[in-house]
Amino acid sequence: MCLGIPAKVIEVDESNQGKIDYMGTKVKTNFALVDNIKVGDWVIVHAGYAISKLDEAEAQETLDLIREYLEVSES
Repeated sequence: MCLGIPAKVIEVDESNQGKIDYMGTKVKTNFALVDNIKVGDWVIVHAGYAISKLDEAEAQETLDLIREYLEVSES
């Protein structure tokens, strides 16, 4: 099973590659499958490729739910 965690784009180069930030972890990513990626965008990544773009509100809502789940599962 794959869990789609929103990640923020922190770097994009001219070859359509760069880095994302997964809640503090920086990961190399290929942006070839998603149009018009820029620093600050939010994406879902699978197998090193950004596969979809989402808005910040949706990304934050998903991250809040993940954090809430982690808090509940640790208690």
